[in-house]
Amino acid sequence: MHEVTGGWRRIAAGAGLLGPDGTVHPTIFAEMSALAGRTGAINLGQGFPDEDGPADVLEAARRAIADGENQYPPGRGILDLRVSIAEHHRRFYEWEVDPEREVLVTAGATEALTATLLALVDGPDDEVVVFEPFYDSYAAAAAMAGARLVPVPLVAPSFQPDLQVLRDAVTDRTRIILVNDPHNPTGTVFTAEVRAEVLRLAERHDAVVVTDEVYEHLVFEGPHVPLATMPGARERTVSISSAGKTFSVTGWKIGWVTASPELIDAILAVKQFLTYVNGSPFQPAIAAGLRLPQAFFDGLAAAMHAKARLLGEGLRAAGFTVTPPAGSYFTVADAEGLGVRDAAAFCRTLPERAGVVAIPLTAFVTPAHRDRYATMLRFAACKRVDVLREASGRLAALGRVSSAG
Repeated sequence: MHEVTGGWRRIAAGAGLLGPDGTVHPTIFAEMSALAGRTGAINLGQGFPDEDGPADVLEAARRAIADGENQYPPGRGILDLRVSIAEHHRRFYEWEVDPEREVLVTAGATEALTATLLALVDGPDDEVVVFEPFYDSYAAAAAMAGARLVPVPLVAPSFQPDLQVLRDAVTDRTRIILVNDPHNPTGTVFTAEVRAEVLRLAERHDAVVVTDEVYEHLVFEGPHVPLATMPGARERTVSISSAGKTFSVTGWKIGWVTASPELIDAILAVKQFLTYVNGSPFQPAIAAGLRLPQAFFDGLAAAMHAKARLLGEGLRAAGFTVTPPAGSYFTVADAEGLGVRDAAAFCRTLPERAGVVAIPLTAFVTPAHRDRYATMLRFAACKRVDVLREASGRLAALGRVSSAG
């Protein structure tokens, strides 16, 4: 078999999946989920819920299938979903958008991000500034677009950026500043000062701000603030969100982009040649979900916050140093107090030692900055309470063994 050439090497390398010998490694999520399957360990690594979403949303999907909504939807998404997204923005953020021209439905947030970078990056001289650690698809999408990725490390334990480092990173070569808020993998929520500085720098250097806000309804204290709603931000901001995390339907892959008509048109020019369209019967179901009563959304954040506290108690009992998250599915725990020096190696032994799977934070970091996060792990709290209690008990037992040793 001859060697397969092409852009795949650049993309795999960008995502940190290309080994020195040229082979492609599986993502850390695939590796750890497979390890959970082999060992029977509780999988707190990959961020997907183990419970179905709201009954009304599931029933709306079944009804749409029965009613024959199984063919291609419109390229921008069905109008009722786009209207419901506009209603959602008005209801939660007092943000007025035009569902006809300023909303685009996508195959989840991942496609939205990829289409956006492919649309807006113009070549290898363009740079994408990203806060590190970052979700792995960001690096892959930047590599696909041919851009240079410029990471700005988040400083533990608050996981806020050093603003001077951010200022130094954003230059006239910066095409996109990519902001994930609430943040995966750290669970941080950026301060008002950070948000304001991102927008100031974007305006100064004529950059586009692209936001990944899939955890917008999982902020534990205070309201979520979309960057696009801040003064002067609207015309240079591409806002991305999705239904998977809010309604516990990660497999449906229904996301959306909100931006100015000019930016939407540019992104659509690329997106239509990726998936074209997707999820026809799921789109009316998500429209129904976005119209659920306020009690659902309030309960969602409160329930996840309680789960994060429960997980944090178990991690502290095990001897980890825990950074309480401000939002999202995730909690970061530092294993240095357990004598750990390499979180990746520790994660590969944790299923056998404690019956729990986690993800090393270094999986979300470029090689130059891995030392900053070498002993940190990410745990997902988006599981049933009984599962989290069992995992906490197993981790606490690990802590007792470590203390005795």
